[in-house]
Amino acid sequence: KSMSWQVLFAIAVAIVLGMINPKAAIAMKPLGDGFIRLITMVIALLIFCMVVTGIAGMEDMKKVGRVGGKALVFFLVGSSVALLLGLVAGLIEKPGAGFNVNPALLDTQAISGFTGQAQAQSVSQFFLHIIPNTIVDAFTRGDILQVILVSILFGFALSGPRCKPVVDLLKGLTQAVFGVVNIIMLVAPIGAFGAMAYTVGQYGVQSLKPLADLILTFYVTCIFFLVVLMGLVAWAAGFNVIKFYLYIKEEI
Repeated sequence: KSMSWQVLFAIAVAIVLGMINPKAAIAMKPLGDGFIRLITMVIALLIFCMVVTGIAGMEDMKKVGRVGGKALVFFLVGSSVALLLGLVAGLIEKPGAGFNVNPALLDTQAISGFTGQAQAQSVSQFFLHIIPNTIVDAFTRGDILQVILVSILFGFALSGPRCKPVVDLLKGLTQAVFGVVNIIMLVAPIGAFGAMAYTVGQYGVQSLKPLADLILTFYVTCIFFLVVLMGLVAWAAGFNVIKFYLYIKEEI
């Protein structure tokens, strides 16, 4: 009955299918892609509701400004450290080495938008990009930075007793979005099945070793970041990070 065991069982079945019938396994790719799209579908709305209700719920707006400033600095520094740690881990472990794939045959369209923006955007263009053309545009494009900007503005605008009904409505909407996430997670085994079946069918069972190396590298790096680096931050702030992780273990 455990979701984790269901996912592992689905992955095992997918590996067998990929070995026995690669053509049928490759055809399972839409199942994995569909699950990812279901998850990304709700992320922007979830972030909006949580940020707005979080800011609007703080009565002292000066305190919000101080907390927001610290949060921004922490976000920039923490993200930079995380990126550096991931880069070092990748260079040391080389988890993709030995993967049986011809790069010339890969579809690079999925990342072409990101690489193009990184090469073309100046600093001023980057900050202008954070401002959406319209509020709706931020959500339809799923640009998280734009969603956060809109959320912060709405959070400040909805602070105060006159806007409490709207804030209460958004709190209810937040619970509804979490409910949608719970429903989506019910099909996680199907998504895992589709993704793994495609991988084994397309690249062979030998692709599991570099894939396992990638997952192991990812987990070790994440644990180091969450326990050691975040542990130091939590210690400086005066609380135990392990107790905090135990408190949110279901979410994790």
